[in-house]
Amino acid sequence: MNSNTRFSDMVAISFALMIMVACSKKSNPVPEVPGGGGTENPPPVVIDNFTPQTLGVSFKKVNNPKGITDYVLQIPDSYNEKKNTVKWPVIIFLHGMGERGTDLNKVKNAGLAAIAAKDKDFPYILISPQCKEEAGNDWWNNANLDALYADVLKQYNVDPSRIYLTGLSMGGYGAWTWAQGSPDKFAAIIPICGAGTPSNACVLKNKPIWVFHNADDGTVNVSNSRDMVDALKKCGSTLVKYTENPTGGHDSWTKAYKDPALFAWLSEQKK
Repeated sequence: MNSNTRFSDMVAISFALMIMVACSKKSNPVPEVPGGGGTENPPPVVIDNFTPQTLGVSFKKVNNPKGITDYVLQIPDSYNEKKNTVKWPVIIFLHGMGERGTDLNKVKNAGLAAIAAKDKDFPYILISPQCKEEAGNDWWNNANLDALYADVLKQYNVDPSRIYLTGLSMGGYGAWTWAQGSPDKFAAIIPICGAGTPSNACVLKNKPIWVFHNADDGTVNVSNSRDMVDALKKCGSTLVKYTENPTGGHDSWTKAYKDPALFAWLSEQKK
């Protein structure tokens, strides 16, 4: 072998070694687990902080700086099994004067809470708080209800764009007042035989609202609902609906809450 051949072979070998070194520098070795002897496995991804709930009806409590709000909770039958597929709509139901106090069974057996409790597939998380019956704390209080609202968002698998508010009699007053104070909290409201503040109606002009009252209501005069509806229309609202029955006395809620058309309408409302 002559000297030129040996020189060519040496150049080829050197070139091959350079390529091997370069390739080894480009590779990314698998990192070691700190303090361990194996390769690193990425931690599992936590997709939510879902907490299973007792299905059906149960009693709950919210502690807040303004007082203590007890409430009746109803969870849909498929809530736990659909934890990763469904964010649930919420209805907050405000009872009337006769359900005030400390006995949540009175709330459980009233209005929408009573009707929904008979349907294990009621497709909403239903929150029915109880108003106290004590001096200075015997009417619906927006601060207490705001604390309840915040706790509901924190505790349950909720769709924030589908939170609805309804109430009857004293709860109808409460629904109007709370919605007028915090219109952005709700996708729709259903005040029944209550009263609001017509001079402040325009804050709700873009809110879907369905109002119910009976013309012969001897407890809360029907003019209260009429005045709110008229004020909303004068503000330019095209989203307010009003159902007035000629008879039925004060109880305009039983018929309303048993009407499938109400919930068909509600299911269409979203912020």
